[in-house]
Amino acid sequence: MRTTGKTRWGAILAVWAAGLGAAAQYGKVSVVFDQLGELYPEAGAGLSLSVSMTGVLGILMGAVAGLFVSAFGYRRTLVWALWTGAAMSALQVLHLPYGLFLLTRVVEGLSHLGIVVAGPTLMALLADDRQRGTALTVWSTFFGVAFALLNWLGLPLVASHGLLALFAAHAVLMAVLAVLLHWAMRDLPVPPRQPMPQLAMLPALHLKIYRSPFKLAPAAGWLFYTTCFVALLTVLPPHLPEGQRAFVMGAFPLISIASSMVIGVALLRAIPAVQLIQLGFGLCAAGGLWLWAMPGDWLACFALAAAFGLVQSGSFACVPQLNTTAADQAESNGAMSQAGNAGNVIGTPLLLASLGMAGYGGMMLVVCALFLMGILVHQLLAARRRAWA
Repeated sequence: MRTTGKTRWGAILAVWAAGLGAAAQYGKVSVVFDQLGELYPEAGAGLSLSVSMTGVLGILMGAVAGLFVSAFGYRRTLVWALWTGAAMSALQVLHLPYGLFLLTRVVEGLSHLGIVVAGPTLMALLADDRQRGTALTVWSTFFGVAFALLNWLGLPLVASHGLLALFAAHAVLMAVLAVLLHWAMRDLPVPPRQPMPQLAMLPALHLKIYRSPFKLAPAAGWLFYTTCFVALLTVLPPHLPEGQRAFVMGAFPLISIASSMVIGVALLRAIPAVQLIQLGFGLCAAGGLWLWAMPGDWLACFALAAAFGLVQSGSFACVPQLNTTAADQAESNGAMSQAGNAGNVIGTPLLLASLGMAGYGGMMLVVCALFLMGILVHQLLAARRRAWA
């Protein structure tokens, strides 16, 4: 892989900030979802579409997004994705009719996809070989950090200035980042652009990515992670003691981030990323069994959060470990985005259905089964890579 020769942490943190903006495209609606009905009372049961519509393009196009990004250019994609996100948030400030609001959410999905595919590829280019795992571990924290900041800063903003002020703040953030990154990456050496894929070839291109145990592996494990992470943050709170609920759920993503940045980074120097992911899933299963045996135990919640952090750091680090060229990495990141969107869409309904049919205990056993499946899928793909070689 061609890099800048030294790690440029300033530019890396700017790209990470773009990731925060991408996560906020989900979070700015999720954290105020209980208030969104006041803005759109006519939406009724369709209000949930305000969250899920952002993931539609990610599910449909995520796996091949890397092909378009490598053809359009990594820097150009990131900057234009930020400008597109800024424009959609600015339109949302106008309190559009609900149908048009949903349309802006679909377009935001395209913006989100561009950022999460181009972002980690650019971070890998901005870091030297020794620091690349650390840089991508930093990237892996963007979702949790964004949700924490939205709770700490976004909700007070909404309380004092109204819900539309949050959309306005997001528009300003995305525009500032677009200008900053256009300047910060102007001299970054990037790989030559690839030919633009033809639409008629998209099914075959999907198949090419899915058949590669190198490109598919990060996404295959990531599907089980994302199916559980946001869903547990949604369904666990009612099962925690009311006095501890806000503290535990607020600390959960932060503990996951701390684990990713400290323990994950340290372990990546000693073991391959795939083994770190499997270790993380194994510890997640242990934490899930702990919560199954002791519902609402705050220490079990924090242990589970720490285990999640290992899966986070390992998943992003294994992209460049398994895929050496920027184009292959972009395709692998695109598949991860597709898996992440799919997991976010199916996770909460799956756990709520499990809760309704089998109660809390049954739901936690389903979660533990998903963690074990994450270990298994990486084991199977590792065997395919050995056979491939």
